[in-house]
Amino acid sequence: MTTKRCEHCREHLGARHAHNARFCSGRCRMAAHRARQRQADPVPAAMARRQQWVRYSDRKVPLSARGPKRAPASSTDPETWSSYSQARRSTSGVGVGFVLSPFDRLVCIDLDHALADGVLASWARGIVNRLPSTYVEVSPSGTGLHIWGYGNLGRGRRIRRSGTAIEVYDRGRYMTVTGRPFEKAPSVLADLSQVIDDLL
Repeated sequence: MTTKRCEHCREHLGARHAHNARFCSGRCRMAAHRARQRQADPVPAAMARRQQWVRYSDRKVPLSARGPKRAPASSTDPETWSSYSQARRSTSGVGVGFVLSPFDRLVCIDLDHALADGVLASWARGIVNRLPSTYVEVSPSGTGLHIWGYGNLGRGRRIRRSGTAIEVYDRGRYMTVTGRPFEKAPSVLADLSQVIDDLL
């Protein structure tokens, strides 16, 4: 006789379980739910747990996710930032953004116009191939990449060389977050110091 198995731990479901039970316990049900949430949301936990989230308008103006009214947010005023879950639940604007601040070592390398019809430009491929295993996502336009990780700059930089458009920030800016990983990027953040040094 074959018996059903718990969808999480794969233990056999016994007679005490309902005929339509999928899990052997509440603990397994919650663990499976959390696993599905992690799979559905690739944003790294190191970013998601921080209170540095905003919404943004269709013109990329930062908006506060706090309160029921649409209000502006500032990339330098933590009072206008919120949690990731609060920003995701908010209906202000068109998407969520993460504020880079001097309180942590998080950085974002923004590769503008790196994708054309889903194909990565050769200059951008050279950068992506040098990356340690870190979170990279496609920008809202579908033509850029945001590379997330750790590093220190002190101030933002714009790098323009022979058709490339690269920006690197670690404070005083917010960056849009789409949750659309590029080429199965992992949901982890790596030290990007060497990559940044090479770019500068």
